[in-house]
Amino acid sequence: MEWTFQTAEALAAALRAGEVTSVELAEEAIARIERDDKVINAICVPDFDRARDAARGADQARARGEVGPLLGIPVTVKESYNVAGLPTTWGMPQHQDYVPAEDAVQVSRLKAAGAVVLGKTNVPFGLQDIQSFNEIHGTTNNPWDHDRTSGGSSGGSAAALASGFGALSIGSDLAGSLRTPAHFCGIYAHKPTLGLAATRGMVAPAGPALPVDLDLAVVGPMARTARDLALLLDVMGGPDPLTLGKAHDLTLPPARHERLGDFRVLVIDEHPLIPTGSAVRAGVRRVADALADSGARVERHSPLLPDLTEAATLYTQLLFSGSVARFPIDAYEQLRTRAAGLSAGDQSLDAARLRAMVFTHRDWIEADNRRELHRHGWRRLFAEFDAVVCPITPTPAFPHDHNPNPLERRIDIDGVEHPYFDQLVWAGVATMPGLPATAIPAGRSPEGLPVGVQLIGPMFEDRTPLRLAELLEQEIGGFQAPR
Repeated sequence: MEWTFQTAEALAAALRAGEVTSVELAEEAIARIERDDKVINAICVPDFDRARDAARGADQARARGEVGPLLGIPVTVKESYNVAGLPTTWGMPQHQDYVPAEDAVQVSRLKAAGAVVLGKTNVPFGLQDIQSFNEIHGTTNNPWDHDRTSGGSSGGSAAALASGFGALSIGSDLAGSLRTPAHFCGIYAHKPTLGLAATRGMVAPAGPALPVDLDLAVVGPMARTARDLALLLDVMGGPDPLTLGKAHDLTLPPARHERLGDFRVLVIDEHPLIPTGSAVRAGVRRVADALADSGARVERHSPLLPDLTEAATLYTQLLFSGSVARFPIDAYEQLRTRAAGLSAGDQSLDAARLRAMVFTHRDWIEADNRRELHRHGWRRLFAEFDAVVCPITPTPAFPHDHNPNPLERRIDIDGVEHPYFDQLVWAGVATMPGLPATAIPAGRSPEGLPVGVQLIGPMFEDRTPLRLAELLEQEIGGFQAPR
């Protein structure tokens, strides 16, 4: 039997039943990577020798009667996580020789759960793109169409999962970096509630691995089914032992409902700042129809929804104000000069990005206070609804675009060009207030490309969108291997 595209849940059951060994699973995954990754380029740092050792250790542990939620399951790890003995570069050539001595807390949790780490997956330079390419490791291609991107910044992980290179992966998300690659590659991903999963050791080289409270960024699970997402979130979740003493204590409320027909869902597919392409609108409609057909309460409009234009501006301000902290002083002064030259009436997202890069602390505090008003608005919305269904980006995966100036890039939406970074507004709907969001497959475009949508849930109620994802998977189907 071929195990390549089996779920982690099914692999764990087969391992417990003695139908397969961890060594056999690891060898099958390694053989597939060696055969297929030449054209995909998802695994940028293989770690096959240690993976084989870990697989043998997992088989021995099972023979001794030991158990673990991921015991013997082959997985991959985004390149941006520190793995002791492997380089962490974030795609930056100046750091290509940096090798940390200690695992990131999430890598430690994977190993403690018994997972077999096959290697690290590719990322964009500095994790700062919606595509995954860099000078060190090259370009990761979309398994559905090699001329298109797999997404970013967790694009290597999404491509690996879609290609059958391991059953699970871990990524991170600041600007859709879990959700966009999942959408582009036809897999599942979950952006946890801000602060739910410890991030120590998911740090730019050669920075110290400290238990920092990040403002927008999270780490999270990627998989080929919704149930596998929940399985991996249980391993990843919980506070950092350096800050709260307990190494692992994930206590979340149960999902609000167990039946699809009991959910109250707000569906939105239009954003005031960017159009939604026809293929993505069709994916949202497919999910909405499945919900309605199952008896769920589905609404298309609500006065409780926080203003999307202000939300996108706030997200842009919070995102880009933090992106220049380490810029050289001369580059920063150039930004100040450019920002000063903007007309007061220019309220475009491009202008918001530029102004945010030279925010004062006072400016940031003001934006943060407005974010709290939005969070309160979301609390009121989730008193009436259980989840929000919306796009992840306006289009399916787009052709590779390596223009070194991303401000010159454009995104084609049904034949009309728009500024490249404007497509981030949908990711920001959940990121700015820190809400959990589950990316699910929702069909394919007329060209045969995967299309995903996100299910946004209430803060610290991650199990609600995860359960909704599982129920929808039963109705509309889920991951399909690329053909």
